[in-house]
Amino acid sequence: MTAVVAPRRSPAELEARRRNLPRPSFPEDLPIAARRAEIARAIRAHPVVIVCGETGSGKTTQLPKICLELGRGVEGLIGHTQPRRIAARATAARIAHELKTELGQAVGFKIRFTDRTSPSSYVKLMTDGILLAETQGDPELRQYDTLIIDEAHERSLNIDFLLGYVRALLPRRPDLKLIVTSATIDAERFARHFGGAPVIEVSGRLFPVEVRYRPVQENEDGELDVNEAIVDAVDEAARQGPGDVLVFLPGEREIREAAEALRKHHPPQTEILPLYARLSAQEQERVFKSHAGRRIVLATNVAETSLTVPGIRYVVDPGFARVKRYSYRSKVEQLQVERISQAAAQQRAGRCGRVAAGVCLRLYDEQDFARRPAFTDPEVLRASLAAVILRMKSLGLGAVEAFPFIDPPAPKAIADGYALLQELGAVDDARELTGVGRSLARLPVDPRVGRMVLAAHEEGSLAEVLVIAAALSVQDPRERPLERAQAADAAQKPFADERSDFLGYLKLWKFFEDGLHHESNRKLHQACREHFLSFNRMREWRDVHAQLKELTTELGWKAGEMSRAARRAARQRRPEV
Repeated sequence: MTAVVAPRRSPAELEARRRNLPRPSFPEDLPIAARRAEIARAIRAHPVVIVCGETGSGKTTQLPKICLELGRGVEGLIGHTQPRRIAARATAARIAHELKTELGQAVGFKIRFTDRTSPSSYVKLMTDGILLAETQGDPELRQYDTLIIDEAHERSLNIDFLLGYVRALLPRRPDLKLIVTSATIDAERFARHFGGAPVIEVSGRLFPVEVRYRPVQENEDGELDVNEAIVDAVDEAARQGPGDVLVFLPGEREIREAAEALRKHHPPQTEILPLYARLSAQEQERVFKSHAGRRIVLATNVAETSLTVPGIRYVVDPGFARVKRYSYRSKVEQLQVERISQAAAQQRAGRCGRVAAGVCLRLYDEQDFARRPAFTDPEVLRASLAAVILRMKSLGLGAVEAFPFIDPPAPKAIADGYALLQELGAVDDARELTGVGRSLARLPVDPRVGRMVLAAHEEGSLAEVLVIAAALSVQDPRERPLERAQAADAAQKPFADERSDFLGYLKLWKFFEDGLHHESNRKLHQACREHFLSFNRMREWRDVHAQLKELTTELGWKAGEMSRAARRAARQRRPEV
Protein backbone atom coordinates (compact mmCIF):
# COMPACT_ATOMS: atom_id res chain seq x y z
CA MET A 1 0.00 0.00 0.00
CA THR A 2 1.35 3.41 -0.96
CA ALA A 3 0.02 6.88 -0.35
CA VAL A 4 -0.63 9.40 -3.09
CA VAL A 5 1.38 12.42 -1.99
CA ALA A 6 -0.69 15.59 -2.16
CA PRO A 7 0.69 18.05 -4.76
CA ARG A 8 1.97 21.37 -3.48
CA ARG A 9 -0.98 23.75 -3.31
CA SER A 10 -1.00 27.07 -5.16
CA PRO A 11 -1.37 30.37 -3.24
CA ALA A 12 -4.97 30.61 -4.45
CA GLU A 13 -5.77 27.11 -3.16
CA LEU A 14 -4.16 27.88 0.20
CA GLU A 15 -6.18 31.07 0.49
CA ALA A 16 -9.37 29.15 -0.30
CA ARG A 17 -8.54 26.57 2.38
CA ARG A 18 -7.92 29.35 4.92
CA ARG A 19 -11.31 30.90 4.10
CA ASN A 20 -13.10 27.56 4.41
CA LEU A 21 -11.26 26.45 7.57
CA PRO A 22 -13.91 25.17 10.03
CA ARG A 23 -14.51 27.42 13.03
CA PRO A 24 -14.87 24.99 15.93
CA SER A 25 -16.80 25.47 19.13
CA PHE A 26 -15.82 23.62 22.30
CA PRO A 27 -18.11 21.92 24.85
CA GLU A 28 -17.30 23.55 28.18
CA ASP A 29 -18.36 20.46 30.16
CA LEU A 30 -15.37 18.42 28.94
CA PRO A 31 -12.33 18.42 31.27
CA ILE A 32 -9.99 19.37 28.40
CA ALA A 33 -11.79 22.74 28.11
CA ALA A 34 -10.00 24.02 31.22
CA ARG A 35 -6.57 23.37 29.60
CA ARG A 36 -7.43 24.40 26.03
CA ALA A 37 -5.47 27.67 26.04
CA GLU A 38 -2.43 26.01 27.63
CA ILE A 39 -2.48 23.19 25.05
CA ALA A 40 -2.75 25.72 22.19
CA ARG A 41 0.23 27.70 23.52
CA ALA A 42 2.31 24.52 23.82
CA ILE A 43 1.48 23.46 20.24
CA ARG A 44 2.53 26.90 18.94
CA ALA A 45 5.81 26.87 20.88
CA HIS A 46 6.98 23.23 20.58
CA PRO A 47 7.31 20.67 17.78
CA VAL A 48 6.09 17.87 20.12
CA VAL A 49 3.48 18.05 22.89
CA ILE A 50 2.38 15.17 25.16
CA VAL A 51 -1.23 15.35 26.37
CA CYS A 52 -1.86 12.96 29.24
CA GLY A 53 -5.22 12.20 30.80
CA GLU A 54 -7.87 9.63 31.48
CA THR A 55 -10.19 8.44 28.76
CA GLY A 56 -13.25 10.64 28.69
CA SER A 57 -11.33 13.90 29.07
CA GLY A 58 -12.24 14.88 25.51
CA LYS A 59 -8.68 14.85 24.17
CA THR A 60 -9.45 12.54 21.23
CA THR A 61 -12.23 14.71 19.80
CA GLN A 62 -11.07 18.17 20.91
CA LEU A 63 -7.34 18.12 20.01
CA PRO A 64 -7.99 18.20 16.23
CA LYS A 65 -10.37 21.13 16.80
CA ILE A 66 -7.72 23.00 18.84
CA CYS A 67 -5.35 22.46 15.90
CA LEU A 68 -7.96 23.83 13.47
CA GLU A 69 -8.40 26.88 15.69
CA LEU A 70 -4.63 27.45 15.41
CA GLY A 71 -4.89 27.36 11.60
CA ARG A 72 -3.35 23.90 11.25
CA GLY A 73 -4.70 21.71 8.45
CA VAL A 74 -4.38 24.41 5.75
CA GLU A 75 -1.02 23.54 4.18
CA GLY A 76 -1.38 19.84 4.99
CA LEU A 77 -3.85 17.54 6.69
CA ILE A 78 -4.23 17.05 10.43
CA GLY A 79 -3.53 13.32 10.59
CA HIS A 80 -5.07 11.64 13.63
CA THR A 81 -4.31 7.97 14.32
CA GLN A 82 -6.31 5.42 16.29
CA PRO A 83 -5.20 1.87 17.18
CA ARG A 84 -8.42 0.34 15.79
CA ARG A 85 -10.65 0.77 12.75
CA ILE A 86 -13.81 1.00 14.81
CA ALA A 87 -12.37 3.92 16.81
CA ALA A 88 -11.09 5.75 13.70
CA ARG A 89 -14.52 5.65 12.08
CA ALA A 90 -16.45 6.58 15.23
CA THR A 91 -14.09 9.43 16.16
CA ALA A 92 -14.27 10.91 12.64
CA ALA A 93 -18.07 10.80 12.78
CA ARG A 94 -18.09 12.52 16.16
CA ILE A 95 -15.72 15.34 15.14
CA ALA A 96 -17.64 15.89 11.89
CA HIS A 97 -20.89 16.13 13.90
CA GLU A 98 -19.37 18.68 16.29
CA LEU A 99 -18.07 20.75 13.34
CA LYS A 100 -21.52 20.54 11.68
CA THR A 101 -20.07 19.07 8.51
CA GLU A 102 -20.83 15.93 6.54
CA LEU A 103 -18.48 13.02 7.22
CA GLY A 104 -16.00 12.78 4.36
CA GLN A 105 -15.79 16.52 3.78
CA ALA A 106 -13.89 18.67 6.33
CA VAL A 107 -13.38 15.51 8.42
CA GLY A 108 -12.74 12.12 6.84
CA PHE A 109 -11.32 8.73 7.72
CA LYS A 110 -9.26 6.04 6.05
CA ILE A 111 -9.18 2.42 7.15
CA ARG A 112 -8.51 -0.84 5.35
CA PHE A 113 -10.70 -0.99 2.20
CA THR A 114 -12.43 2.33 3.00
CA ASP A 115 -11.29 5.89 2.19
CA ARG A 116 -13.80 8.60 3.19
CA THR A 117 -11.58 11.64 2.64
CA SER A 118 -11.81 14.32 -0.03
CA PRO A 119 -9.74 17.29 -1.36
CA SER A 120 -11.74 19.49 1.04
CA SER A 121 -10.68 17.47 4.12
CA TYR A 122 -8.72 19.14 6.92
CA VAL A 123 -8.77 16.29 9.47
CA LYS A 124 -8.07 12.68 8.54
CA LEU A 125 -8.70 9.88 11.04
CA MET A 126 -6.96 6.59 10.31
CA THR A 127 -5.50 3.53 11.96
CA ASP A 128 -1.84 3.77 12.94
CA GLY A 129 -1.18 0.95 10.46
CA ILE A 130 -2.49 3.09 7.60
CA LEU A 131 -0.17 5.98 8.48
CA LEU A 132 2.77 3.62 8.84
CA ALA A 133 2.08 2.11 5.41
CA GLU A 134 1.85 5.61 3.89
CA THR A 135 5.49 6.23 4.82
CA GLN A 136 6.42 4.02 1.84
CA GLY A 137 4.95 6.40 -0.72
CA ASP A 138 5.38 9.60 1.29
CA PRO A 139 8.57 9.11 3.38
CA GLU A 140 8.50 12.64 4.83
CA LEU A 141 4.70 12.57 5.33
CA ARG A 142 4.40 15.81 3.35
CA GLN A 143 0.63 15.50 3.06
CA TYR A 144 0.39 16.29 6.81
CA ASP A 145 1.20 19.48 8.69
CA THR A 146 0.10 18.00 12.05
CA LEU A 147 0.07 14.47 13.44
CA ILE A 148 -1.86 13.30 16.49
CA ILE A 149 -0.78 9.83 17.71
CA ASP A 150 -3.62 8.82 20.01
CA GLU A 151 -3.61 6.12 22.72
CA ALA A 152 0.20 5.90 22.70
CA HIS A 153 0.13 4.10 26.07
CA GLU A 154 -1.08 0.95 24.26
CA ARG A 155 2.51 0.56 22.97
CA SER A 156 1.58 -1.58 19.98
CA LEU A 157 4.27 -2.23 17.37
CA ASN A 158 2.58 0.27 15.04
CA ILE A 159 2.60 2.99 17.71
CA ASP A 160 6.25 2.35 18.67
CA PHE A 161 7.24 2.30 14.99
CA LEU A 162 5.45 5.61 14.39
CA LEU A 163 6.97 7.30 17.45
CA GLY A 164 10.46 6.25 16.37
CA TYR A 165 9.87 7.15 12.72
CA VAL A 166 8.50 10.62 13.45
CA ARG A 167 11.29 11.36 15.95
CA ALA A 168 13.82 10.71 13.15
CA LEU A 169 11.69 12.72 10.69
CA LEU A 170 11.22 15.91 12.75
CA PRO A 171 14.67 17.43 12.02
CA ARG A 172 13.78 17.27 8.29
CA ARG A 173 10.25 18.60 8.88
CA PRO A 174 10.53 21.64 11.20
CA ASP A 175 7.03 22.69 10.07
CA LEU A 176 5.46 19.44 11.34
CA LYS A 177 3.70 19.39 14.72
CA LEU A 178 3.35 16.15 16.67
CA ILE A 179 0.85 15.62 19.51
CA VAL A 180 1.10 12.36 21.44
CA THR A 181 -1.73 11.40 23.77
CA SER A 182 -1.52 8.89 26.58
CA ALA A 183 -4.25 7.81 28.96
CA THR A 184 -1.86 6.85 31.76
CA ILE A 185 0.65 8.53 34.02
CA ASP A 186 3.43 6.90 31.96
CA ALA A 187 3.51 10.00 29.70
CA GLU A 188 6.94 11.03 31.04
CA ARG A 189 8.45 8.14 29.08
CA PHE A 190 7.16 9.67 25.84
CA ALA A 191 8.38 13.13 26.88
CA ARG A 192 11.93 11.77 27.39
CA HIS A 193 11.80 10.00 24.02
CA PHE A 194 11.25 13.39 22.36
CA GLY A 195 13.97 15.23 24.25
CA GLY A 196 11.91 16.69 27.08
CA ALA A 197 8.68 17.56 25.27
CA PRO A 198 6.15 19.37 27.49
CA VAL A 199 3.48 17.23 29.21
CA ILE A 200 0.01 18.65 29.82
CA GLU A 201 -2.23 16.62 32.12
CA VAL A 202 -5.99 16.64 31.62
CA SER A 203 -8.39 15.18 34.17
CA GLY A 204 -10.85 12.74 32.65
CA ARG A 205 -13.30 11.48 35.22
CA LEU A 206 -16.20 13.78 35.95
CA PHE A 207 -17.79 11.71 38.74
CA PRO A 208 -16.47 9.32 41.42
CA VAL A 209 -16.32 5.59 40.69
CA GLU A 210 -16.80 2.94 43.36
CA VAL A 211 -14.79 -0.24 42.78
CA ARG A 212 -16.25 -3.53 44.07
CA TYR A 213 -14.49 -6.88 43.96
CA ARG A 214 -16.65 -9.93 43.09
CA PRO A 215 -14.32 -12.93 42.44
CA VAL A 216 -15.67 -15.60 40.08
CA GLN A 217 -16.80 -18.76 41.87
CA GLU A 218 -16.28 -22.34 40.67
CA ASN A 219 -19.28 -24.23 39.29
CA GLU A 220 -20.24 -27.85 40.10
CA ASP A 221 -17.63 -29.13 37.60
CA GLY A 222 -14.86 -27.23 39.37
CA GLU A 223 -14.55 -24.68 36.55
CA LEU A 224 -14.69 -20.89 36.83
CA ASP A 225 -18.02 -19.83 35.33
CA VAL A 226 -17.29 -16.31 34.09
CA ASN A 227 -20.60 -15.95 32.26
CA GLU A 228 -22.59 -16.75 35.40
CA ALA A 229 -20.51 -14.16 37.28
CA ILE A 230 -21.24 -11.59 34.53
CA VAL A 231 -24.98 -12.29 34.82
CA ASP A 232 -24.80 -11.83 38.61
CA ALA A 233 -22.81 -8.59 38.26
CA VAL A 234 -25.30 -7.16 35.75
CA ASP A 235 -28.09 -8.10 38.18
CA GLU A 236 -26.28 -6.21 40.94
CA ALA A 237 -26.02 -3.17 38.65
CA ALA A 238 -29.76 -3.36 37.89
CA ARG A 239 -30.57 -3.37 41.61
CA GLN A 240 -28.32 -0.34 42.07
CA GLY A 241 -30.38 1.90 39.78
CA PRO A 242 -30.83 3.04 36.17
CA GLY A 243 -27.97 3.30 33.68
CA ASP A 244 -26.22 1.26 31.02
CA VAL A 245 -23.68 -1.49 31.65
CA LEU A 246 -20.36 -2.02 29.84
CA VAL A 247 -18.86 -5.52 30.08
CA PHE A 248 -15.26 -6.11 28.96
CA LEU A 249 -14.39 -9.44 27.35
CA PRO A 250 -11.23 -10.77 25.62
CA GLY A 251 -12.73 -11.42 22.19
CA GLU A 252 -15.56 -12.11 19.81
CA ARG A 253 -16.21 -15.66 21.00
CA GLU A 254 -16.45 -14.65 24.67
CA ILE A 255 -18.81 -11.82 23.67
CA ARG A 256 -21.12 -14.25 21.86
CA GLU A 257 -21.19 -16.65 24.82
CA ALA A 258 -21.84 -13.87 27.37
CA ALA A 259 -24.60 -12.43 25.17
CA GLU A 260 -26.29 -15.84 25.04
CA ALA A 261 -26.13 -16.18 28.85
CA LEU A 262 -27.52 -12.66 29.36
CA ARG A 263 -30.37 -13.08 26.85
CA LYS A 264 -31.60 -16.18 28.70
CA HIS A 265 -31.65 -14.22 31.94
CA HIS A 266 -32.83 -10.71 31.11
CA PRO A 267 -36.22 -9.44 29.91
CA PRO A 268 -36.74 -8.68 26.19
CA GLN A 269 -36.66 -4.90 26.70
CA THR A 270 -33.01 -5.12 27.82
CA GLU A 271 -30.88 -4.34 24.78
CA ILE A 272 -27.69 -6.41 24.53
CA LEU A 273 -25.16 -5.05 22.04
CA PRO A 274 -21.76 -6.48 21.04
CA LEU A 275 -18.85 -4.19 20.13
CA TYR A 276 -15.79 -5.61 18.38
CA ALA A 277 -13.74 -4.88 15.27
CA ARG A 278 -15.25 -7.45 12.88
CA LEU A 279 -18.79 -6.10 13.22
CA SER A 280 -20.15 -4.12 10.28
CA ALA A 281 -20.05 -0.32 10.54
CA GLN A 282 -23.85 -0.26 10.87
CA GLU A 283 -23.79 -2.70 13.79
CA GLN A 284 -20.98 -0.78 15.52
CA GLU A 285 -22.86 2.52 15.20
CA ARG A 286 -25.85 1.15 17.14
CA VAL A 287 -23.82 1.54 20.34
CA PHE A 288 -23.64 5.33 19.88
CA LYS A 289 -27.34 5.90 19.09
CA SER A 290 -29.88 7.01 21.69
CA HIS A 291 -32.16 4.35 23.13
CA ALA A 292 -34.85 3.68 25.72
CA GLY A 293 -34.53 1.22 28.60
CA ARG A 294 -31.42 -0.52 29.88
CA ARG A 295 -28.57 -1.37 27.57
CA ILE A 296 -25.74 -3.87 28.12
CA VAL A 297 -22.71 -3.37 25.86
CA LEU A 298 -20.31 -6.32 25.52
CA ALA A 299 -16.98 -5.02 24.24
CA THR A 300 -13.37 -5.96 23.69
CA ASN A 301 -10.72 -3.58 24.98
CA VAL A 302 -11.57 -1.27 22.05
CA ALA A 303 -13.87 0.40 24.61
CA GLU A 304 -11.08 0.60 27.19
CA THR A 305 -9.39 3.68 25.77
CA SER A 306 -10.16 4.15 22.07
CA LEU A 307 -13.90 4.80 22.32
CA THR A 308 -16.25 6.43 24.78
CA VAL A 309 -19.52 4.50 24.88
CA PRO A 310 -22.22 6.99 25.97
CA GLY A 311 -24.46 6.54 29.00
CA ILE A 312 -22.35 3.98 30.90
CA ARG A 313 -22.89 3.93 34.67
CA TYR A 314 -21.65 0.42 35.44
CA VAL A 315 -18.58 -1.50 34.27
CA VAL A 316 -18.15 -5.26 34.67
CA ASP A 317 -14.50 -6.22 34.36
CA PRO A 318 -13.51 -9.93 34.36
CA GLY A 319 -9.90 -8.72 34.15
CA PHE A 320 -8.72 -10.43 30.95
CA ALA A 321 -7.63 -9.43 27.45
CA ARG A 322 -6.32 -11.29 24.43
CA VAL A 323 -2.59 -10.59 23.98
CA LYS A 324 -0.11 -11.67 21.30
CA ARG A 325 3.02 -13.05 22.94
CA TYR A 326 6.09 -14.86 21.61
CA SER A 327 6.51 -18.33 23.08
CA TYR A 328 10.17 -19.24 23.67
CA ARG A 329 9.13 -22.88 24.07
CA SER A 330 7.29 -23.31 20.77
CA LYS A 331 9.21 -20.46 19.06
CA VAL A 332 6.04 -18.95 17.59
CA GLU A 333 3.75 -16.07 18.48
CA GLN A 334 0.51 -17.06 20.16
CA LEU A 335 -2.67 -15.25 21.05
CA GLN A 336 -3.15 -15.77 24.77
CA VAL A 337 -5.87 -14.65 27.14
CA GLU A 338 -4.02 -12.93 29.99
CA ARG A 339 -4.73 -10.88 33.08
CA ILE A 340 -4.76 -7.17 32.28
CA SER A 341 -2.39 -4.71 33.98
CA GLN A 342 -3.37 -2.35 36.78
CA ALA A 343 -3.27 0.58 34.34
CA ALA A 344 -5.71 -1.19 31.99
CA ALA A 345 -8.01 -2.03 34.93
CA GLN A 346 -8.05 1.64 35.96
CA GLN A 347 -8.87 2.63 32.38
CA ARG A 348 -11.82 0.24 32.36
CA ALA A 349 -13.10 1.55 35.70
CA GLY A 350 -12.94 5.11 34.41
CA ARG A 351 -15.49 4.36 31.68
CA CYS A 352 -18.40 4.61 34.12
CA GLY A 353 -17.62 7.98 35.71
CA ARG A 354 -18.71 10.13 32.78
CA VAL A 355 -22.45 10.74 33.21
CA ALA A 356 -22.93 10.16 36.94
CA ALA A 357 -21.32 8.42 39.90
CA GLY A 358 -20.34 4.98 38.63
CA VAL A 359 -19.71 1.46 39.90
CA CYS A 360 -17.00 -0.90 38.57
CA LEU A 361 -17.49 -4.57 39.43
CA ARG A 362 -14.22 -6.46 39.13
CA LEU A 363 -14.64 -10.22 38.84
CA TYR A 364 -11.44 -10.89 40.80
CA ASP A 365 -10.22 -10.00 44.28
CA GLU A 366 -8.20 -7.05 45.54
CA GLN A 367 -5.09 -9.16 46.16
CA ASP A 368 -5.21 -10.32 42.54
CA PHE A 369 -5.30 -6.67 41.41
CA ALA A 370 -2.32 -5.80 43.63
CA ARG A 371 -0.25 -8.63 42.10
CA ARG A 372 -0.80 -7.46 38.53
CA PRO A 373 1.92 -5.52 36.64
CA ALA A 374 1.58 -1.74 36.71
CA PHE A 375 1.58 -1.45 32.89
CA THR A 376 1.10 -3.75 29.91
CA ASP A 377 4.36 -4.87 28.29
CA PRO A 378 5.15 -2.99 25.05
CA GLU A 379 4.48 -5.27 22.08
CA VAL A 380 8.08 -4.95 20.84
CA LEU A 381 9.24 -6.75 24.03
CA ARG A 382 6.74 -9.61 23.71
CA ALA A 383 6.74 -10.10 19.92
CA SER A 384 8.92 -12.30 17.75
CA LEU A 385 11.80 -10.11 16.58
CA ALA A 386 11.79 -12.00 13.29
CA ALA A 387 8.29 -10.61 12.76
CA VAL A 388 9.41 -7.13 13.86
CA ILE A 389 12.39 -7.14 11.46
CA LEU A 390 10.21 -8.45 8.63
CA ARG A 391 7.68 -5.67 9.21
CA MET A 392 10.38 -2.99 9.35
CA LYS A 393 12.00 -4.25 6.14
CA SER A 394 8.68 -4.32 4.29
CA LEU A 395 7.89 -0.76 5.40
CA GLY A 396 11.37 0.54 4.61
CA LEU A 397 12.01 1.62 8.21
CA GLY A 398 15.74 0.84 8.13
CA ALA A 399 17.82 -1.41 10.37
CA VAL A 400 16.20 -2.55 13.61
CA GLU A 401 19.52 -2.01 15.45
CA ALA A 402 19.51 1.72 14.64
CA PHE A 403 15.79 2.40 14.98
CA PRO A 404 14.92 4.79 17.85
CA PHE A 405 12.58 2.51 19.82
CA ILE A 406 11.35 3.74 23.20
CA ASP A 407 12.30 0.30 24.57
CA PRO A 408 15.02 -1.15 22.30
CA PRO A 409 15.12 -4.96 21.97
CA ALA A 410 18.24 -6.89 23.05
CA PRO A 411 21.03 -7.38 20.44
CA LYS A 412 20.97 -11.19 20.87
CA ALA A 413 17.23 -11.25 20.16
CA ILE A 414 17.82 -9.19 17.00
CA ALA A 415 20.55 -11.59 15.79
CA ASP A 416 18.24 -14.58 16.40
CA GLY A 417 15.49 -12.81 14.45
CA TYR A 418 17.73 -12.29 11.42
CA ALA A 419 18.96 -15.91 11.58
CA LEU A 420 15.39 -17.21 11.46
CA LEU A 421 14.46 -14.96 8.52
CA GLN A 422 17.50 -16.19 6.58
CA GLU A 423 16.51 -19.79 7.33
CA LEU A 424 13.03 -19.09 5.92
CA GLY A 425 14.42 -17.41 2.81
CA ALA A 426 12.80 -14.10 3.78
CA VAL A 427 16.12 -12.18 3.75
CA ASP A 428 19.32 -12.82 1.79
CA ASP A 429 22.94 -12.89 3.01
CA ALA A 430 23.00 -9.08 2.89
CA ARG A 431 19.92 -9.05 5.16
CA GLU A 432 17.77 -7.59 2.37
CA LEU A 433 14.15 -8.64 1.85
CA THR A 434 13.49 -11.34 -0.77
CA GLY A 435 10.31 -12.06 -2.74
CA VAL A 436 9.40 -14.68 -0.14
CA GLY A 437 9.93 -12.07 2.58
CA ARG A 438 7.62 -9.59 0.87
CA SER A 439 4.88 -12.23 0.69
CA LEU A 440 5.41 -13.23 4.33
CA ALA A 441 5.11 -9.60 5.44
CA ARG A 442 1.49 -9.60 4.24
CA LEU A 443 0.50 -12.33 6.72
CA PRO A 444 -0.09 -11.23 10.36
CA VAL A 445 1.24 -14.45 11.89
CA ASP A 446 4.64 -15.66 13.06
CA PRO A 447 6.97 -15.81 10.00
CA ARG A 448 7.43 -19.58 10.33
CA VAL A 449 3.70 -20.15 10.36
CA GLY A 450 3.36 -17.68 7.48
CA ARG A 451 5.99 -19.64 5.49
CA MET A 452 3.85 -22.75 5.93
CA VAL A 453 0.78 -20.90 4.66
CA LEU A 454 2.73 -19.51 1.69
CA ALA A 455 4.01 -22.97 0.75
CA ALA A 456 0.53 -24.43 1.17
CA HIS A 457 -0.89 -21.85 -1.25
CA GLU A 458 1.77 -22.81 -3.80
CA GLU A 459 1.22 -26.55 -3.27
CA GLY A 460 -2.57 -26.56 -3.23
CA SER A 461 -3.01 -27.58 0.43
CA LEU A 462 -4.16 -24.25 1.87
CA ALA A 463 -7.35 -25.59 3.49
CA GLU A 464 -5.48 -28.09 5.65
CA VAL A 465 -2.52 -25.89 6.49
CA LEU A 466 -4.75 -23.00 7.62
CA VAL A 467 -6.10 -25.35 10.31
CA ILE A 468 -2.54 -26.31 11.35
CA ALA A 469 -1.28 -22.71 11.23
CA ALA A 470 -4.14 -21.58 13.49
CA ALA A 471 -3.36 -24.44 15.91
CA LEU A 472 0.25 -23.27 16.16
CA SER A 473 -0.89 -19.71 16.88
CA VAL A 474 -2.85 -20.57 20.05
CA GLN A 475 -2.12 -22.56 23.18
CA ASP A 476 -2.40 -26.33 22.74
CA PRO A 477 -6.00 -27.30 23.66
CA ARG A 478 -4.91 -30.77 24.84
CA GLU A 479 -4.59 -30.98 28.61
CA ARG A 480 -2.51 -33.51 30.52
CA PRO A 481 -2.86 -33.08 34.30
CA LEU A 482 -0.05 -34.83 36.18
CA GLU A 483 -2.39 -36.80 38.40
CA ARG A 484 -4.35 -38.14 35.38
CA ALA A 485 -1.65 -38.29 32.70
CA GLN A 486 -2.40 -41.90 31.64
CA ALA A 487 -6.12 -41.25 31.40
CA ALA A 488 -5.46 -38.14 29.28
CA ASP A 489 -3.12 -40.08 26.95
CA ALA A 490 -5.74 -42.80 26.47
CA ALA A 491 -8.56 -40.31 25.87
CA GLN A 492 -6.51 -38.42 23.27
CA LYS A 493 -5.18 -41.51 21.45
CA PRO A 494 -7.86 -41.31 18.70
CA PHE A 495 -6.36 -37.95 17.64
CA ALA A 496 -2.80 -39.26 17.33
CA ASP A 497 -1.28 -40.01 13.93
CA GLU A 498 2.07 -41.80 13.76
CA ARG A 499 2.87 -40.13 10.43
CA SER A 500 2.71 -36.54 11.72
CA ASP A 501 1.64 -34.39 14.65
CA PHE A 502 0.10 -32.07 12.06
CA LEU A 503 -2.25 -34.83 10.86
CA GLY A 504 -3.22 -35.23 14.51
CA TYR A 505 -4.27 -31.58 14.54
CA LEU A 506 -6.54 -32.25 11.54
CA LYS A 507 -8.19 -35.21 13.33
CA LEU A 508 -8.74 -33.06 16.42
CA TRP A 509 -10.19 -30.26 14.26
CA LYS A 510 -12.64 -32.67 12.57
CA PHE A 511 -13.76 -34.02 15.96
CA PHE A 512 -14.60 -30.52 17.21
CA GLU A 513 -16.17 -29.33 13.94
CA ASP A 514 -18.42 -32.41 13.81
CA GLY A 515 -19.44 -31.76 17.40
CA LEU A 516 -20.27 -28.11 16.68
CA HIS A 517 -22.54 -29.07 13.81
CA HIS A 518 -24.22 -32.15 15.30
CA GLU A 519 -24.14 -31.87 19.10
CA SER A 520 -25.64 -29.48 21.62
CA ASN A 521 -23.32 -27.03 23.35
CA ARG A 522 -23.65 -28.97 26.63
CA LYS A 523 -22.78 -32.31 24.97
CA LEU A 524 -19.78 -30.81 23.21
CA HIS A 525 -18.51 -29.37 26.52
CA GLN A 526 -18.89 -32.83 28.04
CA ALA A 527 -17.07 -34.51 25.11
CA CYS A 528 -14.17 -32.07 25.49
CA ARG A 529 -13.92 -32.86 29.20
CA GLU A 530 -13.92 -36.61 28.49
CA HIS A 531 -11.04 -36.16 26.02
CA PHE A 532 -9.11 -33.74 28.28
CA LEU A 533 -9.56 -30.86 25.84
CA SER A 534 -9.99 -27.20 26.76
CA PHE A 535 -13.27 -26.12 25.16
CA ASN A 536 -12.22 -22.46 25.31
CA ARG A 537 -8.92 -23.10 23.54
CA MET A 538 -10.68 -25.18 20.89
CA ARG A 539 -13.01 -22.23 20.23
CA GLU A 540 -10.03 -19.86 20.19
CA TRP A 541 -8.34 -22.10 17.61
CA ARG A 542 -11.49 -21.84 15.50
CA ASP A 543 -11.56 -18.03 15.82
CA VAL A 544 -7.92 -17.68 14.71
CA HIS A 545 -8.61 -20.02 11.78
CA ALA A 546 -11.53 -17.81 10.70
CA GLN A 547 -9.27 -14.72 10.79
CA LEU A 548 -6.55 -16.42 8.74
CA LYS A 549 -9.07 -17.70 6.22
CA GLU A 550 -10.57 -14.22 5.87
CA LEU A 551 -7.13 -12.69 5.30
CA THR A 552 -6.04 -15.23 2.68
CA THR A 553 -9.37 -14.69 0.90
CA GLU A 554 -8.58 -10.94 0.80
CA LEU A 555 -5.24 -11.83 -0.82
CA GLY A 556 -7.15 -13.79 -3.48
CA TRP A 557 -6.02 -17.20 -2.21
CA LYS A 558 -8.70 -19.87 -2.31
CA ALA A 559 -8.57 -22.77 0.12
CA GLY A 560 -9.01 -26.04 -1.72
CA GLU A 561 -7.89 -24.63 -5.07
CA MET A 562 -4.63 -26.23 -6.24
CA SER A 563 -2.02 -24.05 -7.89
CA ARG A 564 -0.78 -24.97 -11.37
CA ALA A 565 2.55 -26.13 -9.92
CA ALA A 566 0.76 -28.26 -7.33
CA ARG A 567 -1.46 -29.89 -9.97
CA ARG A 568 1.62 -30.70 -12.04
CA ALA A 569 3.40 -32.15 -8.99
CA ALA A 570 0.30 -34.17 -8.03
CA ARG A 571 0.20 -35.83 -11.45
CA GLN A 572 3.81 -36.95 -10.96
CA ARG A 573 3.19 -38.53 -7.55
CA ARG A 574 2.18 -42.15 -7.16
CA PRO A 575 -1.11 -42.50 -5.24
CA GLU A 576 -0.84 -43.98 -1.77
CA VAL A 577 -2.13 -47.50 -1.36
